[in-house]
Amino acid sequence: MKKQQISFSTYALIGTMLFGMFFGAGNLIFPIQLGQMAGTNFWPALIGFLVTAIGLPFLGILAIGLSGSNGLRDLASRVHPAFGITFALALYLTIGPFFAIPRTATVPFVVGFEPFINPSQITLWLGVFSFIFFALVYYFSLNPAKIMDYVGKYLTPTFLVFLFILIMTAIFNPMGSFGEPSGDYTNLAFMTGFTEGYNTMDALASLAFGIVVINAIRRQGIDDKKEIAKATWKSGLFAMGLMMLIYGLITYMGASSVNAIGTFDNGGLIFTEVAQYYFGPSGSVLLAIIIVLACLKTSIGLITACSEFFHETFPKVSYKQFALILCLVSFTIANFGLTNIIQFAIPVLMLLYPLAIVLILLGLASPLFQHKRSVYAASIGLTLLVSIIDGYSALTDSLPGTALSALDSVQTLYLNYLPLYDIGLGWILPAAAGAVIGMIIGDRHSVPATVET
Repeated sequence: MKKQQISFSTYALIGTMLFGMFFGAGNLIFPIQLGQMAGTNFWPALIGFLVTAIGLPFLGILAIGLSGSNGLRDLASRVHPAFGITFALALYLTIGPFFAIPRTATVPFVVGFEPFINPSQITLWLGVFSFIFFALVYYFSLNPAKIMDYVGKYLTPTFLVFLFILIMTAIFNPMGSFGEPSGDYTNLAFMTGFTEGYNTMDALASLAFGIVVINAIRRQGIDDKKEIAKATWKSGLFAMGLMMLIYGLITYMGASSVNAIGTFDNGGLIFTEVAQYYFGPSGSVLLAIIIVLACLKTSIGLITACSEFFHETFPKVSYKQFALILCLVSFTIANFGLTNIIQFAIPVLMLLYPLAIVLILLGLASPLFQHKRSVYAASIGLTLLVSIIDGYSALTDSLPGTALSALDSVQTLYLNYLPLYDIGLGWILPAAAGAVIGMIIGDRHSVPATVET
């Protein structure tokens, strides 16, 4: 007879694993920059950020657990098998070698090493550092079990201890008061924080990591669907509660730092300046060591997850070959620099995030419409029509030369007639309308999605 209850310590252990999988480079650099820019609009900006950086990843993990799917590709294939493989590939490339993995190398370099390097030699030393970094990632990803266990038990607590020393110092000895909000945080603090949460990529990662959490719960002897859901949300609450606390404190640290250190192009530089403000050069060195190790762990986890997915999808190429390919691609992209990586990631995130959000919500609500494929297809299809323009708009903001008159006309049409589009939520009504249309079509032509259990 299998055990159907697990202890709080096991929930905490799974929650800690989940925290370790999520908390990487972006989780440090984006909230501190948000704090600087939001200033006195701290609370609405932070709440908006937490919706996408905490709430959506939690729902994503629940969606995989409650939907009965065997991972992201299975869930996305309820729209259509072609969409399932296309969306899964796009998501794994985004949280993998195109953006998230290169960022794990550039953030520790920017935070811990760049301040001590002659500006004319930064490109050279970024190349040296990222080569060594990804050589280590490749070596450990070949046999990740032991290093991940070691890192999870010792590195993450050490990282958190140092981080809390820095944060508590900033709270008890503030650098200054909150400044005036800047940019879109002046009038649209909540929605700007909401879309800034996309940059953590955690909602996308939750769809990829959800099955890992479910399998961890099953290894505890839990096989009943309701008990798996219960264990999932309890473990998720533990992880997300810890992340919420850290996000709030880091955002506060950023908001109170402007008068003392000024503003910077990215959160990595802000973190460096804050550490130097309180602890001098030694603060940056210690911070660099901790962040290098933390990002190394995250990078190993992402290389492992992505290599397993690509090997499963293209079995003729071995897992080890994919690990090498992904490390080489990540190394190449890392050398474009942190600011450029962030700049080019935003259009892709604006395209993928609405699709991921709708897929998560459909996965959670799937039993209400009997898992009908028509609901998935119509809702995702209409969402895609909006998210494509969202991605295009972000691309033209970064690269004005990419503008196309036809897409500009569509964007103008959306701005004039589509509710909520001007605040970044134009996809909501089309997604809801698609779900209704799908239910009507489904009643006439019953085409239920396959549910794997």
